[in-house]
Amino acid sequence: MAKRNEKLFPILVSLIPPLFILVLSLLFVKPFAQPQQDPEFVQFIFNSTELPTEDEYDYIIVGGGTSGCPLAATLSTNYKVLLVERGGNMNEYPNLINQEGFLSAITQVDTYDSPAESFTSEEGVPNARGRVLGGSSAINAGFYSRADSDFYGVSGFNWDLDLVNRSYEWIEESVVFTPELRNWQSAFRDGLLQAANITPYNGFNLNHLIGTKIGGTTFDSSGRRHTSAGLLTHSNFSNIRVSLRASVERIILNSISSETLIEPTDRPKKSAIGIVYRDQIGRHHHAMIRGKGEVILCAGAIGSPQLLLLSGIGPRPYLSSWGIPVAHHLPYVGESLYDNPRNGISFIPSRPIGQSLIQVVGITDRGTYIEAASNIVPFMSSPHSVFVHGPASSPLYLTVATIMEKIVGPLSVGSLRLASTDVRVQPIIRFNYFSNPEDLKRCVEGMRIVGEILRGASMDVFKTREFFGRREFRYVGSGLPANQSDDGLMEDFCKSTVNTIWHYHGGSVVGEVVDSEFRVIGVDSLRVVDGSTFSISPGTNPQATLMMMGRYVGVKILEERKGRGGDTI
Repeated sequence: MAKRNEKLFPILVSLIPPLFILVLSLLFVKPFAQPQQDPEFVQFIFNSTELPTEDEYDYIIVGGGTSGCPLAATLSTNYKVLLVERGGNMNEYPNLINQEGFLSAITQVDTYDSPAESFTSEEGVPNARGRVLGGSSAINAGFYSRADSDFYGVSGFNWDLDLVNRSYEWIEESVVFTPELRNWQSAFRDGLLQAANITPYNGFNLNHLIGTKIGGTTFDSSGRRHTSAGLLTHSNFSNIRVSLRASVERIILNSISSETLIEPTDRPKKSAIGIVYRDQIGRHHHAMIRGKGEVILCAGAIGSPQLLLLSGIGPRPYLSSWGIPVAHHLPYVGESLYDNPRNGISFIPSRPIGQSLIQVVGITDRGTYIEAASNIVPFMSSPHSVFVHGPASSPLYLTVATIMEKIVGPLSVGSLRLASTDVRVQPIIRFNYFSNPEDLKRCVEGMRIVGEILRGASMDVFKTREFFGRREFRYVGSGLPANQSDDGLMEDFCKSTVNTIWHYHGGSVVGEVVDSEFRVIGVDSLRVVDGSTFSISPGTNPQATLMMMGRYVGVKILEERKGRGGDTI
């Protein structure tokens, strides 16, 4: 148990600053109802050991996450699809099912099996990535909001905006709900409007609009989480296979004969023809594509560039230094990696507020977004505590309220490097938080807005009465500097309290690694369709855009195949 707590503690500290953390014990996490396996999924979801070691498909999708599931479901309409996921099924992990399990889901981690895989950037900031069918949509805070309108113009892709909207709607019919605001989120909304003047009030709205709004949620009215994996129910069940606990080790590449090239003087071009993956018992499987099919990477901002490098697609000198045979020199794989820093304050409210994840957002025109959450955190009381009576092992559950800001962009650029040629070993990640001074300026602006909210009337009820009748916030960790007009003090606060909001992206960026149609530059039959292609985060929270993108690209491929008479298998 001690080792388990050691793994949990660094990530929990990143969620709730450490000064008031006592001794957290996993023994006292509240039990969750056991979920039932959806019988529809049983038909096409397999442990990787159950699938043949050699098989052919029209489309092979690597990564059963936020974008991979809607993409697979869409392509299975007309084609035979293999969806390969390195993690297990969500029903194996009861704490994923409702929002009360949010903290435990991203803190109860192990090396190879937990649904969240932890990693720490070189700056020392703890982070996590999804490792379960549904990907990060199965472990996140559930907030759903479409991309800002500027995103489509600067992202580098040739978007068909009518299809974009139809793709969003397809997602929203299945997995998006209207949240119920209770006292904490309602007070936060009022603070955004009245104290911070983030107006107008746009009510419940899925679009990205300047002002204050209630966004969508992937938790339904009973509190049950819905993920991108739920979109697989729209699949053609006879055309799809999902392989769980399958570690894809490399993409199989072949050379196209120079006779087929447009220019006879061109070098032979590489083409993806399949993948090699390893199952739970260490057996290798070769999945190959047939006809006009493709391999499509949906493994995320860490997994996709890592797999490209391990397959010999990347900077020639770097690959050679690892002894990896160079299949295609592509110098920017693993570069242009970004993470939106999260800064905020946390306090113990004077009245019960219950659990709430992100529901309300303040969208400013000053380069920052403001959000709030509250989490019920189990603590163990000291055996000699004079404040808490009862057995020493009795847990004390505290509610911690947090107001946080996320900057747009960001502009600070990081990178990904291999730590091993074993795909199961996390790469080395560096985000270079606040290396661009504009990012630091935006953080200062955002934290000043947080200060305005804290001074507003809607927050008074959450203050604790101190000596001589004064009412103050009982902060967990650092409060804001007293002099918030001092740029230097505010900059120091931003630097010393930086954390992640788990919206990292890039590493296979459009224009550098993929083209405007998501195709890997210089390699046929290979695309990347996930957040690794983004050079900017799409609005307040990316999951809506990533789900949309999976559906969008699937429909585009179907239309392309139909247009060139490719529907015949």
